[in-house]
Amino acid sequence: MARDRDLLVGSAAALAGASLFGMLGPLTRFAADAGVGGAAFTAWRAILGVAFVAGLILVRGRARSSVDALRALPPRGRLALGTAAVMGICLNVSIFTAFGLVPIALALMLFYTYPAGVAVVDVALGRERLTAPRLAALGLSFTGVVLVLLGGADTVTGAPISVLGVLLGLAAAASQVVFVTVSRHGYDTVPADAATLVAMAASIVGASAIALVVGQGSALVAPLQSLDPWPYLVLAGVAAAGISSMLFLTAIRTIGGTRTGILMLFEPVVGTVLAALLLGEPLGPVQLVGGALVLAGALVLQLRAEPDLSPITEPGAGPVV
Repeated sequence: MARDRDLLVGSAAALAGASLFGMLGPLTRFAADAGVGGAAFTAWRAILGVAFVAGLILVRGRARSSVDALRALPPRGRLALGTAAVMGICLNVSIFTAFGLVPIALALMLFYTYPAGVAVVDVALGRERLTAPRLAALGLSFTGVVLVLLGGADTVTGAPISVLGVLLGLAAAASQVVFVTVSRHGYDTVPADAATLVAMAASIVGASAIALVVGQGSALVAPLQSLDPWPYLVLAGVAAAGISSMLFLTAIRTIGGTRTGILMLFEPVVGTVLAALLLGEPLGPVQLVGGALVLAGALVLQLRAEPDLSPITEPGAGPVV
């Protein structure tokens, strides 16, 4: 009975978390229309996410234990956590900028090639064997990406797909690959919410610096001058960062990483549907087939993964996201 309850709770948490992460594409667009886009959006989302997670840690009475765990990390663990934090910055800035350059569904499909990247890294490091199912899954993912990119022009504007947007989508996937690789056991003595807090705090600093370098200083201060961006920032920071990350971690701890990874494939489905409904931005037929192949490859890789019940924190954009 307890096992069935855990399965139900964990599955519901994973699907709810995936749905909240799936909101990020449209929220990014709406925030950009209100004057806060790209790196500035990443910074403000992280600020609100930090406030939520820090409040949660205080309410749980885990502030001292979290600080002690961070202090007790050996040099190798600190390097792993620092690398994960940097990858979180790269991931979020890349994917949120990509959302503004290419159709949201396309950016999500490119991002969800990361399970294939994780599989390649695991094989290269000797953690996994290159079995026939894994090879087939990698082939599905590669073929899917090719079809997505060959789908042609933007289905809304008819303009050619932005090369920069494609590269940023793939850069987000690469960042997630590194994040997952270093996070598996690199700092597993640190509570998941504390590790999430560190990653988000790093995003505030890193994304703010990037925003200033690329000329988004006015976007950084826009929320201080107008209330217009706040509904989107609050949803992105609290719902699609703090709450979704906690749901994601709850799912991993109750039903394991493999089942959670499979259910999190619901994120690009939600993102694609919301982009079509709210922004009039559907994928073309060829791109839909390609996206289905990418998700099929990710599903096969998750099904073939070794069970892993250790928590892997997510840097704030779906696993994401």
